[in-house]
Amino acid sequence: MDLTTEIEWRVEPTRMPYQDALATMEARAAAVAAGDARELVWLLEHPPVYTAGTSANPAELLDPRFPVVQTGRGGRFTYHGPGQRVGYLVLDLNTRGRDIRHFICSLEGWLIDALAQLGIVAFRAPGRIGIWTRTADGAEAKIGAIGVRVRRWVTLHGFAINLAPDLSHFTGIVPCGLPDFAVTSARELGKASDFTTFDAALAATFPAFLQRLRGSAENSLEAKAGSD
Repeated sequence: MDLTTEIEWRVEPTRMPYQDALATMEARAAAVAAGDARELVWLLEHPPVYTAGTSANPAELLDPRFPVVQTGRGGRFTYHGPGQRVGYLVLDLNTRGRDIRHFICSLEGWLIDALAQLGIVAFRAPGRIGIWTRTADGAEAKIGAIGVRVRRWVTLHGFAINLAPDLSHFTGIVPCGLPDFAVTSARELGKASDFTTFDAALAATFPAFLQRLRGSAENSLEAKAGSD
């Protein structure tokens, strides 16, 4: 069985302004919640922008050289821009398991698996959300950010993976409120950094991500049956 047949997989061919993408994503989430649209995985790229999550601290906006957009996702300040693969997930947790923590953990696992296909050893870091790796000198550095919102048990927002962005653009903020850690990219690590290669890695590892979510949904149903 093809686990992805019920989900639209969309790759945006040109850079899309963040606010335009936000409006499109929110409309799609409302349609999914109403049963009027398929779920969506949307891969895109933004012009340079700083986005502020619900926990953003104004003191962590160091140099607003790019537009700053308030957004409803969790987290603090994040940069999006050229060379970064952004993925928005509009998935219905009513059918995939109403467990937000498990969803985020599964999302992290998906991105770690996809980066492994590029030869990048990535990992979770206790107490620090996002996707981490090590630079050539062994220091921990962030290669991916995660910010999620759930409305009516439908997910919004998702992830951003640094393939080949201008890393100096991150200096205008304290990325995700973590001043003591560097930001890196696939290009800086000497790995494939084009969208085509990474998108193929995401597609190859996506079924396993859905399988993890399916396991959560099945466990929830078993728990409910056991309580009746």
